[in-house]
Amino acid sequence: MKEDIHPEYIESTISCACGNVVVTRATIASMHVDICSKCHPFFTGKAQRLLDRGGRIEQFNKRYNIKDAEGAPEQAEEAVEA
Repeated sequence: MKEDIHPEYIESTISCACGNVVVTRATIASMHVDICSKCHPFFTGKAQRLLDRGGRIEQFNKRYNIKDAEGAPEQAEEAVEA
């Protein structure tokens, strides 16, 4: 077996966007994650908020004719020519 081929196993910090910091051991010194068990809706039991990037949710609902909260399907505004 070759000598000195394994990476150094050091103490590492993992920081979340919510501010939670976990100290563990890894081959890199620090990592940053967007979501963790302290802020993920599955673990917290809170409702998930949807981040709409560029109207993607409305585009999906319009494409598959999904009804909105009132029960009426969302209709695209179309110009009617007379």
